[in-house]
Amino acid sequence: MIRINAMRVAVMVGVLALLLQASPARAESAGSSAGWGSAAVISSLVYGPVKLAYSVLGVVFGGIAWGLSGGDTDVMNAVITPAVQGDYVITPSHLRGEQHVEFIGRRPAYREDTVVLEEIY
Repeated sequence: MIRINAMRVAVMVGVLALLLQASPARAESAGSSAGWGSAAVISSLVYGPVKLAYSVLGVVFGGIAWGLSGGDTDVMNAVITPAVQGDYVITPSHLRGEQHVEFIGRRPAYREDTVVLEEIY
């Protein structure tokens, strides 16, 4: 019974991935917007619990790392920060490819939109 349910979820995710591939830009209608929203909700129902479980495990292992390192908070933060930060839901902009899904969180100093790239001459 579990295999059948897992198979159904895998097929649904695969079909959504195929249907939501990038296509040429066009004006969005109300129906298209509703479709993106529905796909985002369905995707979040799968993605959200996985991200939440990853975060909880990160906090648990961060606490273990803190204890094993003799109370070093830098070690604890190195484990907890990537686990807890990041996206917990999928939005329509994620599905359209306008924004990247961040499963493993990065420190704000290393986010793409905050890093300043210098030109090399």
